[in-house]
Amino acid sequence: MGEGRESGDKRGMKGDTPVNSTMSVGQARKLVEQLKIEASFCRIKVSKAAADLMAYCDAHAIEDPLITPVPTSENPFREKKFFCALL
Repeated sequence: MGEGRESGDKRGMKGDTPVNSTMSVGQARKLVEQLKIEASFCRIKVSKAAADLMAYCDAHAIEDPLITPVPTSENPFREKKFFCALL
């Protein structure tokens, strides 16, 4: 209770995952296996991932029609210009 927790608040040692007293052994084993899998993932820093993503976008910007617009002569969705022939 000295850390500001209420007496009924049961928390695990790591993170904010509550310890559930009704969790079965099978569920606990599944949770442990999932946590082992997640812990084994190769991780990189967000700054490195962002730099890689920006480099990829810069390298492929020419192929992206949203960044480099399609020339009007090649655009099948361009507006057709109709002229009024009646005067």
